[in-house]
Order: sequence, then structure tokens, then C-alpha cells
Amino acid sequence: MALTAGIVGLPNVGKSTLFNAITNSKVLAENYPFATIAPNVGVVEVPDHRMDDFVEYYQPKKTIYTTFEFTDIAGLVKGASKGEGLGNQFLANIRQTDAICHVVRCFDDENIEHVEGNVDPVRDIEEINLELCLADLDTIQTRISKIAKKAQTKDKDAVREYDVLKKVEEALEKGVCVRLLELNDDEKEILRGFSLLTNKPVIYIANMSDEDIMDANSNAYYQNVKTFADNEGSECIAICAKIEEELSGLDKEEKQAFLSDLGIEQAGLDKIIQAAYHILGLRTFFTVGEPECRAWTFKEGMKAPQCAGVIHTDFEKGFIKAEIYSYEDFMEYKSEVALKEHGKIRIEGKEYVMKDGDIVFFRFNV
Repeated sequence: MALTAGIVGLPNVGKSTLFNAITNSKVLAENYPFATIAPNVGVVEVPDHRMDDFVEYYQPKKTIYTTFEFTDIAGLVKGASKGEGLGNQFLANIRQTDAICHVVRCFDDENIEHVEGNVDPVRDIEEINLELCLADLDTIQTRISKIAKKAQTKDKDAVREYDVLKKVEEALEKGVCVRLLELNDDEKEILRGFSLLTNKPVIYIANMSDEDIMDANSNAYYQNVKTFADNEGSECIAICAKIEEELSGLDKEEKQAFLSDLGIEQAGLDKIIQAAYHILGLRTFFTVGEPECRAWTFKEGMKAPQCAGVIHTDFEKGFIKAEIYSYEDFMEYKSEVALKEHGKIRIEGKEYVMKDGDIVFFRFNV
């Protein structure tokens, strides 16, 4: 289930430094605009304490976590919707992503130039949102011009599409992102095929200095970003990209010791990865045992046969039933014998809607 989040922002806000940390790779990260000219893609493991518990108990020969894909996209500048800077390339790359991680600068540093001359994260957010709105407006108006005549003939499908496009056009002309509109399921389905940039879920990432991250709430820039995010129902995560890049080169024990020394409970990257995974409605089920402990990604709302198909298409075709117990019950009883004795292993059929944290054994026949 290859879903991806694009890391976006103005030039010199810390996008590539963050990407280096996410993937533990070394893409070009320099103090000048457009250091990132082509999108860089990295696949990361999704941190999950439940998998750690399974590994500790089973000591498996093989351990496989779920993964998530991040794309580092070239910095945006004002006028991108009209092709300024690397605008066209930026917009094409972000259109291919499923979610947006919007990095904004929340630190002062006279040695790092800001493209607007001074630090103002809310202005920066609004600047990028406006460019995305203008790009979406062009897409919508192009479609309206093609479907308007058909809608005038009272063709039902054309009228439905025309009405929702006009509703979206009016919002975009006011600089309102599509994701903020109240749309019914039918309207959402009509818009799905347009891959609108402002319809993608967003996580705002406030990148601050290594000093400020110790007490993020005292950073006025971060508070402004958080208020902005709260007002539109988006998530805001505070990080120091420089520290995260340093952490990425450490093993798990060293990383935890470093975080403890800094007085930080959880790495910012772990928060970003988990948030990106969840805003796309992704959930996890597990298959566990001594040979292998493995986490599998599924979309919220999927039924047992569909999840069986995530493992192998034959599992879905020949699905008979699923033996399921929860992570919480596993932690309480520790063994399948004890779980069975206490009636905690359930037999579920084709209509069972899978839940995050389910531990499953699928029975099938092909």
C-alpha cells in the first residue's frame, strides 16, 4: 500500500535537512534556493511500540515493520502557480503525493537567508497555500469551461459536477483550501479524480532551533503556527531538524539516551511518521510468531478478506475465516494457550471490519 507524503515549504526552511533525518540519507542540503531540484524519495519504518513488544516476547528470526514513503520536493516561491522558480515541477511533484508535510521556519538565524527577508511562519504558510489555491483554481476552471455546455442541457451527471466545481471555484477565488470545505460524499467522489493540491491532508512542521525545541511552547513562532493549524483542524508538530538529523545516525539505545539527555520524550520524526500514517486513514494489523513478527498496513474500514489480500491475493480469494485477538489481550495473557482459555481468540468471517492492533491468523483455501 504505497502511500506517500510530500515534504514542502519555502526555500531554506529545513526541508532537506528533515528529509536527511527521515531517511538517514544525504541529499543535497545547502543554504541557497532550489538546492533540491528533483524530488527525493525515501521509505521509512513506522515506529510502533507494539511490534517492539512482540519482538521481545517471540525473539523472531525475522522482524518487518510497516513502512511509509516521504518525498522531498523542491522549495516553492511566490508565483509558482504561474511557473516562477521551479513552480511547475513543484506542483507536478506534490500532485502525486497523498498528504503534505508543510515545513515552516520558526527560528532566527542571520546566517541563513529567508527568501522574504524576515521570519514569519504564518505568512509563509499562507503564501504557499495561495499558490496551491491558484493552481487548483486553474484546474477547476479548465474543467468548468469544458462541462458548462453539457450542464446547460440538464444532463444530470454534468449538472452535479458543474455545481460542485462552481462551489469549489468560489472558495478557491477567496483563497480557501478545498480540504476546509464541507462536502458530502457525492461531492468528494466527484472531486477525487482532480487530485487537487489543497484537498490533501496537511501536517504543519514547525522547525525551530536546538535551544528552542527544549521548550517549544515558549517559541512565539510555533504558537502562531499551532493556532493556525488548530483553526483549520490540522496537526502541528514541533521539531529541530538539525537534532533529528543527528539522531538518525544513532542506534535505538543511543537515540533514547540522547533524547533523555535533552529532556524530550519522543523524537519529532517519530511523531511526523506516525501522524502522516494516520491522517491517511492507515492502520496496522499483525502476524506474529517465532519465525516472523510482521506489521501490515491496511485502510481503515477494510474487512477481513481485503486485509488477507494485503498479505497475498490468494488469501483474499480463498478466505474462509480469521482467528483474531487484540494487542491488549496479548499483553495481558502473553500466550495463545492462555488467550484460548480465557476466550479471547475470536473467529471472524467475511463481514468483520478489521481494527488497528488486531493480531490475525487467516484461514483460506484456494
